[in-house]
Amino acid sequence: MRTLIRSAAALAATGLTLAPATAASADPTPSPGATTVTKSGTSFLTATAITPGQPVQVGASTGDHLYWSFRAEAGQTHQITATISFPKGRTGKSTWAVDVFDGLRRRQACTAGAQTPTADAAATSVTLGCTLRRVRPWAEPWSGDPLPGTYYVRLAVTDLPEPDLGLPMDVDLLVGVDGEGGASGDDGKLEAPLVPNTRAGTVLTAEPTPEPVAEEKMSLTGWLPEAGSRWVWTTAGGVLAAVAGVVGFALTRRRRL
Repeated sequence: MRTLIRSAAALAATGLTLAPATAASADPTPSPGATTVTKSGTSFLTATAITPGQPVQVGASTGDHLYWSFRAEAGQTHQITATISFPKGRTGKSTWAVDVFDGLRRRQACTAGAQTPTADAAATSVTLGCTLRRVRPWAEPWSGDPLPGTYYVRLAVTDLPEPDLGLPMDVDLLVGVDGEGGASGDDGKLEAPLVPNTRAGTVLTAEPTPEPVAEEKMSLTGWLPEAGSRWVWTTAGGVLAAVAGVVGFALTRRRRL
């Protein structure tokens, strides 16, 4: 205890301060010349593809689930920030959430940022944020660590009064990245990026024609059992048992004098 007090006093004397181990990352900034994305998807399969540093400005309705996707490489750390603006006149509080999933649809944890903030009834906007863990080049299957591949961002409201459902809103979203990718101290490499299989099956527009079934020809041999069936062996066993019974009776009966 005395050692800790002396260490703290020494740091205070030298003008040093203890910083938290996990500090929040700086807000991402748009890339120069990046084209603004003005649409979003409604599911994982229809997620709109964006790149880190590309701003997103979308108009939607309260209650919609908005999806975007981006590519991530090993050694990168991504920050997602979103600002939702809505008109006045709402009847109550609303809770919003930003979730990030990897290519296997596994939800990734956020190390910083307001992931599920609550906006008051008088508020006109709410800001969300999520800083992901550094993408690793490989990991154990059970670990759930972020791996290279496609990532999905889902933005939605999780709790709000029913009268506020369907009100218009404006969404400003941006994905930032730290690190150029590829630089990592992990001894390993992922065989292939985690990209889901989006090849959907073909849609049948007409009822398929069933294949004709060949009619079976009836004959006398068709009524007979096969040579290896249990009926043949049962019949043969019964005949042999009857013959053995007759022979045994003939040999053991007492002759009349």
